[in-house]
Amino acid sequence: MTDTAAQTQLLQPHDKDLGGGFKVRRLLPAAQRRSVGPFVFFDHFGPATEQPGTQHDVRPHPHIGLSTVTYLFEGAMMHRDSLGSVQEILPGAINWMTAGRGIVHSERKPERLKADTYVNHGLQLWAALPQAHEETEPSFEHTPASAIPEVVEQGVAVRVLVGEAFGQRSPVKALSQTIYLDIALPAGGRFELPALAPELAVYAVDADASVNGESIPAHTMAVLPDGQGAVLACDTAARLMVIGGEPLDGPRYITWNFVSSRRERILEAGSDWAAQRMGHVPGETEFIPLPGKPFGVREPDVGTTPV
Repeated sequence: MTDTAAQTQLLQPHDKDLGGGFKVRRLLPAAQRRSVGPFVFFDHFGPATEQPGTQHDVRPHPHIGLSTVTYLFEGAMMHRDSLGSVQEILPGAINWMTAGRGIVHSERKPERLKADTYVNHGLQLWAALPQAHEETEPSFEHTPASAIPEVVEQGVAVRVLVGEAFGQRSPVKALSQTIYLDIALPAGGRFELPALAPELAVYAVDADASVNGESIPAHTMAVLPDGQGAVLACDTAARLMVIGGEPLDGPRYITWNFVSSRRERILEAGSDWAAQRMGHVPGETEFIPLPGKPFGVREPDVGTTPV
C-alpha cells in the first residue's frame, strides 16, 4: 500500500428507509466526514423494482441553502416544485434545483409508468451553497442527457456531469468549483484521475474497484487526500462516480432538509414550514410535516436524517 493509499478515507454506506420500504445507501454526511467539496449529502438508491401499486413517491417537502442534484442510471421520476417546474427525470440527465432562500418540491412516479414494472436506480446529492448565495432566489435547471459532454480519456468513457475535466465543460451551472463525473471503467481497466479539485472522492456504484492499489468494495466511497488524484482500476467492469470541488467556506448546520451556515436560519425555516409559509407545489395537496417537537438544531456539520 502506498503512502497516498494509506491516507485514503473509506466511507461505508448506512442504510436508510425513506418510507414504504424504499431504502437508500447514505454515504454523506458521515460521522468521519461531513462534506467533499460542496457536497454535504450523497444517497445511492436502487436498483429497486417499481411495480404497479407500489408507493415510493416523495411528497412535497422544503429545502434551503443547498442545490439538489439528481442523476438516474435507470428508471424515471417526475419532479415538481413551487416555482411551477414540471420535469420528468430520465437516465443520464442532471436535475439541478437551487433552493436558496427556500423551495418546495416533490418527486413522484410518472403517470405514464403507474401501470408498468420498471427499475429505479440513481443518486441524489446536495451541494451546499456558498455563504454569499445561501439566500439567493430559488431556481431549477434541467440538463438532458444529450447535452452532457462525454469524452474517451485513456480509453475510458467519462461523462462530465458538472464542472470541467479533460477539456470538457458541463453546461450545468454551479455556484462554486464543483466536480461530478461518471466513469465507465472496463474490465481490467486502469485510469489516472488527476487532481481536478482540492477535494475529491470516488464512489464504486456497482462493482469492486481499487484506488491507488487499495481495494474499494462496491457501495464504498474513497475520499482522496486533499489536492491529490488517484489511479483507479478494476478486475470486472465498474461504474465509478467522482465528486468534489473547493472546500466549503465554513461549517454548515444540516437539519432535516435544511442546510445553513447560521443556526437561527435553520430554526426560522422550520417555523416557516410548520406554518406552511414556504410555498406550495401547484396541484399538490399532500406534504411532509416538520419532524420532531421541538424542532432542534445540532452543532455545525452534524446532520439529522433528511427526507
